[in-house]
Amino acid sequence: MRRFLFRAMLGFAILLWLMSLVGWWYLSSDSVEKPELAGSLQPGQLVHDKLPRRWLAWVPATLSAPAPVVIVLHGSLGSAEQMMEATHYGFNVLAERDGFIAVYPNGIDRHWNDCRASADYAANKYNVDDVGFLAAMLDMLAADHTIDRNRVYVTGLSNGGHMAYRLALEAPELIAGIAPIAASLPVTENLGCESTGVAMPTLIINGTADSVNPYEGGLVTVLGNASRGAVRSSVDTARYWASLAGHGDDGELHDWLQREADAVTSVTSTHWRAPGRAPVVLVTVENGGHTIPHPTHRQPRLLGTTSNEFDAIELIWSFFASGGMEIPGAAGRPTAGN
Repeated sequence: MRRFLFRAMLGFAILLWLMSLVGWWYLSSDSVEKPELAGSLQPGQLVHDKLPRRWLAWVPATLSAPAPVVIVLHGSLGSAEQMMEATHYGFNVLAERDGFIAVYPNGIDRHWNDCRASADYAANKYNVDDVGFLAAMLDMLAADHTIDRNRVYVTGLSNGGHMAYRLALEAPELIAGIAPIAASLPVTENLGCESTGVAMPTLIINGTADSVNPYEGGLVTVLGNASRGAVRSSVDTARYWASLAGHGDDGELHDWLQREADAVTSVTSTHWRAPGRAPVVLVTVENGGHTIPHPTHRQPRLLGTTSNEFDAIELIWSFFASGGMEIPGAAGRPTAGN
């Protein structure tokens, strides 16, 4: 009887915690209006490794032939629907304009099995094959639409950004570029992935005041849970990808023009680019939190300041579409090397 009561009380406590988390998200965020677009949101599903897997794909009214694909990965406790809202439906809008497919997969138990070996969520504990799932998802998309397998890109927030790193490390043949947000590579002692050593066009967007994924490296904590272990600094993470591409340690530093004179945040970027080598860019948001920069909206305030200095979604797509050569906001303002 005591065991039953304990389990009931534990289950009730977990339910209250989840309800409070959802309430906290919506009460502490700006609402995002869903745009009216001509395309369609198409659900997809398959069974991979005996697990049912699902996703949502935004297919524009007019597709390029063949069409690029942008995979958008949610963070911890997120979902496909939540990630569309967190990115302000921006990838859907850009897909409609430029003819690519934006696809939002769902993780297992709202998490991805990324490269942080110590993480205690189910996707990691049970070694869920998320790389295989995403590869199978692409196969199904290719069966339904004419996609360009040489222009498949991946972005993601936090846990989703870490999953983007995993794809680049272990399955670079699947993708043509990554753009992690609020995520850094694990330190060597906490790395649960095997790197192929292949260079990858990489755009990283990290905030210096991120209380979850520390910009200078160190222990990652989420709601008091420190099981995710330690990560490298943002600069060391960028230099890792730059070294794979054959760049030197010192990139070219750019100061960005501020949109507003009294802005709370400011932006710099460090670029590693050379002919014939994969480009790497680290966008540093001074005073930015564990959030996605956007000119008009904020994510939960408890995650820190959302920079209004640039549109991260537009920036990411510009990076992907240009092969890493276009970074709106940074052009023409180089300063001393980093």
